[in-house]
Amino acid sequence: MPKRFFEERGDQSVVKARIVQKYFAAWANIVVGTASRYGSGKIAYIDLYAGPGRYRDGAASTPLLVLEEAIRNPRVRGALVALFNDLDENNSATLQGEIDALPGIDQLRYKPTVQCNAVGKDAEDYFSKAELVPSFTFFDPFGYKGLSLRLINGVIKDWGCDCVFFFNYNRINAGLTNDKVKEHLDALFGEDRAKRLRDKVDGASPLVRQELILEELANALTEMGANFVLPFRFKNEQDRLTHHLVFVSKDFTGYRVMKEIMHKESSTADQGVASFAYSPADESMPLLFELTRPLDDLEGMLLEEYAGRTLTMDQIFRDHSVGRPYIAKNYKDVLTKLEKDGKIAVTDPENKKRRGFAGRLVVTFPKAEN
Repeated sequence: MPKRFFEERGDQSVVKARIVQKYFAAWANIVVGTASRYGSGKIAYIDLYAGPGRYRDGAASTPLLVLEEAIRNPRVRGALVALFNDLDENNSATLQGEIDALPGIDQLRYKPTVQCNAVGKDAEDYFSKAELVPSFTFFDPFGYKGLSLRLINGVIKDWGCDCVFFFNYNRINAGLTNDKVKEHLDALFGEDRAKRLRDKVDGASPLVRQELILEELANALTEMGANFVLPFRFKNEQDRLTHHLVFVSKDFTGYRVMKEIMHKESSTADQGVASFAYSPADESMPLLFELTRPLDDLEGMLLEEYAGRTLTMDQIFRDHSVGRPYIAKNYKDVLTKLEKDGKIAVTDPENKKRRGFAGRLVVTFPKAEN
């Protein structure tokens, strides 16, 4: 059987695969111990649109990168159950061959499974009803067919289960007003929300359409029960949005870890605050980002929102960072500056020697001026 490959590997594909691989490594190290102590000892990686495993230049795509990560980690290789699927028989067969030839693959306790099925209602029904072991799921459909709120909810509903999916903005934006694909867009946004979204975007500017579509997607996921939604934007050479990688979780720990990863993979950062976007054009427009001064904004927000309150650094970060582009280091930097400027009072409940701005430190904000 002739080998099939992804046609090309662009910079965006590299960044996307790296984000998934890094999160899998961090997630697996977090959940594997608990799964061993209190569960079956198994953890899972699920990819229902897996592809053939390699690009034409021979570089490994996400399935092989994840398996290589598992092989390197003794704790993970004894626990990982990997499920791959692709509708294309040639892709599935090629991926199986690539997995079988992967150095060290025999060290995995459980042999990876490769299937060839359409992703639709059957998959929704299965994941909605099955009680999953801790699982990290990656959906990367070519467009949007098969991707639905019910499917996403099914793979994150159980403990330790997180999901990342590829959100093809260009195709979804065009599909909103195409009656031929109405069923698929209704499944992704929910029928009522999709109808409202079509009305909202009618006549809207491209920029407003972008924000409306992403906002409605995030709202739909949140209402479904996903407490934490984190999008990472990809843009083309003209700095136009093409797609998102969207992380979905019910747990703050996963959100914090993924935010750190996406922060590092962003192509620009201002005052240490990342854009949460990858764009080849960003490097040519540094002034645009410098003018935003995001850490100055954070300083003002903290003084206003926590006026008269006393909280730990960890409490501030957990309470304030969701839905905002800041990571823990940003909060520590701002709080350090506020303390140095005499604008907040900081105490250590453990009376230890100060090294940096530890999460246990207690911060008291001044009351708001009348």
